[in-house]
Amino acid sequence: MPAPGENLRINPDRLWSTIHELAEIGPGIAGGSNRQTLTDADAEGRRLFQQWCEAAGMTMGVDKMGTMFMTRPGTDPDALPVYVGSHLDTQPTGGRYDGVLGVLAGLEVIRSLNDLGIKTKHPIVVTNWTNEEGARFAPAMMASGVFAGQFGLDYAYGRKDMDGKTFGDELRRIGWVGDEEVGNRKMHAYLEYHIEQGPILEAEQKQIGVVTHCQGLWWLEFTLTGKEAHTGSTPMTMRVNAGLAMARIIEMVQTVAMDAQPGAVGGVGQVKFSPNSRNVLPGTVVFTVDIRSPDQAKLDGMRARIEKEAAEIAAALGVGCAVEAVGHFDPVTFDPTLVSRVRAAAERLGYSHMNIISGAGHDACWAAKVAPSTMIMCPCVGGLSHNEAENISKEWAGAGCDVLLHAVLETAEISG
Repeated sequence: MPAPGENLRINPDRLWSTIHELAEIGPGIAGGSNRQTLTDADAEGRRLFQQWCEAAGMTMGVDKMGTMFMTRPGTDPDALPVYVGSHLDTQPTGGRYDGVLGVLAGLEVIRSLNDLGIKTKHPIVVTNWTNEEGARFAPAMMASGVFAGQFGLDYAYGRKDMDGKTFGDELRRIGWVGDEEVGNRKMHAYLEYHIEQGPILEAEQKQIGVVTHCQGLWWLEFTLTGKEAHTGSTPMTMRVNAGLAMARIIEMVQTVAMDAQPGAVGGVGQVKFSPNSRNVLPGTVVFTVDIRSPDQAKLDGMRARIEKEAAEIAAALGVGCAVEAVGHFDPVTFDPTLVSRVRAAAERLGYSHMNIISGAGHDACWAAKVAPSTMIMCPCVGGLSHNEAENISKEWAGAGCDVLLHAVLETAEISG
């Protein structure tokens, strides 16, 4: 079918207003958002999104992971749907746009099609995946991972937060356990729009990131076991210091990542000391190492070296060391046809663009296992994300949503 004309655009003011209205639910303390997955704020945000979608003529389906599927029917009852989406859950100190932009841009696409009186052959489904962030329940991208057959439902339901609450119990508590079997839906294609979460597009002064690949990832959770002891009266030579072992491992992770340049990153973002008292050496330290690369061999080599050297560091200090992989996905190459449609849409609309590799994981990484998939990115100020100061402009948001509209229409096929 021919590509839609250049005159087709979304309503950027409406998209912008919708984003900031949702941000009033689960506000952070510094202008951002705290709508962690399966919290009361998450439930309230879901209900508002449902209301908006139903007002736009969509019908809701919910699977047993709580993922929301809002459907605009197509003219061909046998045509597989085109899925568009991301996530509404946030980090504890998250921004207003991470994930939210992709879900509400999907809604804006539907609203714009309604305004323009355009019907499509394929249904269009706007999706809110549960627990993309992984901030409360590891691993990240859990619902899309179950959908793609990477995790079992029982495994997901059994995951615990830092307070020992399970994913399954919390999903039931907030009332969002659906009746659909996870993964039973078939997709014609999947498109996800997201802020870059990095500085490249802004630095290059490009409006659109045409995402060709996504980095692979390992999350390695280390549990170090030392001996609780008084920090003042225990001689330095008689300590079994799990905290010291952690510090040396963090430094080692930095070295491993730097040795793997270019195209690799590594660091530690979460640490839990026990008993976490000022004057007690920790008996247990739990922390997570996050390593990423678009190169499979490099990624796996980093993991092997980190696990080997961590064990050596701990042993030298008499500290016990156990490691569990709590999150993983291989590097992803997105569908070339969909990537070309995104690029062509940006050119047709007159938006500057460049190819980009996603440094962060997204639900599109798992969707790519079961259907042709791709992503679109817009810049974010200073590349800052997972921070309440995360910021984008209305113009950036609107440009990417215009590209999404065109790519979706070309994929879903205008009818009549």
